[in-house]
Amino acid sequence: MTRKKAAGAKPQPELVIITGLSGSGKGTVLKCLEDLGYYAVDNLPVDLIPTLAELTKDSPYVNQAALVVDVRSGEGFERFAQIYAKLKRTIHTTLLFLDADDNSLVRRFSETRRPHPLGKSRSVLRSIRIEREQLEPIRRLADHIVNTSKFNVHDLREFINRTFQGGGEESKIMVYVTSFGFRHGVPPDSDLVFDVRFLPNPNYNPAFRKLSGRHPKVARYIRSFEQTTEFVNRISDLLVYLLPHYVREGKSYLTIAFGCTGGHHRSVMIADEIQRRLTRAGYRAKTTHRDLAKPV
Repeated sequence: MTRKKAAGAKPQPELVIITGLSGSGKGTVLKCLEDLGYYAVDNLPVDLIPTLAELTKDSPYVNQAALVVDVRSGEGFERFAQIYAKLKRTIHTTLLFLDADDNSLVRRFSETRRPHPLGKSRSVLRSIRIEREQLEPIRRLADHIVNTSKFNVHDLREFINRTFQGGGEESKIMVYVTSFGFRHGVPPDSDLVFDVRFLPNPNYNPAFRKLSGRHPKVARYIRSFEQTTEFVNRISDLLVYLLPHYVREGKSYLTIAFGCTGGHHRSVMIADEIQRRLTRAGYRAKTTHRDLAKPV
């Protein structure tokens, strides 16, 4: 994506095209790019994209532009792939595809009470699935695919700012470290899953059963075993090695899940420790504990 320009240097002519699922945050991304100095256009007819590209190349006033194009373009959207292929040969173009899980999109439409662009004659979920099918050929063309399911507005703006303003590789990926219990199933959005059930289980100690892996006594107990230290060190080193490679492949976020039996003790302590180590290594990492509130 875009690198931060040297002070006083004229930016390279550039076109950023934002597309993806309705409700995935395209408007937020466009506003963020506008704040960064991009000329912003929402819902530009597909056939006018080459005109904007020429303006971006030739105008002394506009040489960085961002636009949103999606299913609202109607039948014209079917010509996007052909137009995009030509654009790539004439101007530096980035295609950013925003995605989100079905449940997240349904919730967002429910919260905003806005109709889906594909109409009111079917359920929102059905419209989302139809839209996903229509967008699949465009998704395959994308330079970067960002799943915004776990992003709030502030997270998304921060991600776009860091990505398009440049910075080190650490700033270009968001790492979610999740604990879970295998008895409740593996989180379906996990990219990497580690089983920590080989560690001694604090649940067998009556003094620890009602506590969690966040309690200092439980955490101290889990850390007291040599295999815990060895595991945390090895996994931390592995992740610090892997993350730059994920960034170079265009990965914008990564979900790392640690599972124990119930998701209360071992996985919680390990997830917290890995998050701290990734943060110290310069990465943006957040911890979630999926099953912590469930009965032991």
